[in-house]
Amino acid sequence: MEHYTMNLNLKVWRQKNNSSKGAFKLYRVENISSEMSFLEMFDVLNEQLIHDGEEPIAFDHDCREGICGTCSMYINGKPHGPWQANTTCQLHMRAFKDGDTIVVEPWRAGAFPVIKDLMVDRSAFDRIIQAGGYISVNTGNAVDGNALPIAKDKADESFAAAMCIGCGACVAACKNSSAMLFLSAKVSHLALLPQGEPERKSRVMNMVAQMDKEGFGSCTNTGACEATCPKEISLTHIARLNKEYIFAGVTEK
Repeated sequence: MEHYTMNLNLKVWRQKNNSSKGAFKLYRVENISSEMSFLEMFDVLNEQLIHDGEEPIAFDHDCREGICGTCSMYINGKPHGPWQANTTCQLHMRAFKDGDTIVVEPWRAGAFPVIKDLMVDRSAFDRIIQAGGYISVNTGNAVDGNALPIAKDKADESFAAAMCIGCGACVAACKNSSAMLFLSAKVSHLALLPQGEPERKSRVMNMVAQMDKEGFGSCTNTGACEATCPKEISLTHIARLNKEYIFAGVTEK
């Protein structure tokens, strides 16, 4: 693969805190390698800003391996940038051309208030998960893998749902700022397994109630969430969530 360098213009959202007014600011970075990750390019920019006596741009990151879900950036109108099934930290600069202007923003959702610059508070997701409670399992040594038979198709579906990293791209992409894809993945991966059966009804009722309390919008099935999800979580999980919610409601004692 051919390596090359480029000069770029960055239009970055700067905001001191949630109560202050933000605005875009234009920066220029030069001699950026095509093999740098997007976050490495931001590291270069921040080193440049610090050298010039300016405040560096605040942004979230942790693993930089596409696992943790914290690298939440809205790049040129798409969460995590132009590549499909990709996180910002795994986006490389070869996705852009020399002389490009790249617009970078934080997630735009009322339930994700801006902390500073490109960082948003996604603790609403944590509270939704906490509302689901726990599963009733015996503690102690791990049981044999075949002690509780689970159909292969159910196990595969559960694992696919459990791949959700809670990055919030689905919320950022949705015109209603809906969290239904995120919530459906969290409900699905336990609803499909026998271990999740004891709290099945209370889990979905409590998690949906918390989602509504956090101020996320409703789902209108545009599919923007699935299209932009870095782990390609399927819309079919939203259908399962609706089924679980209706079942819990009509059978509630």
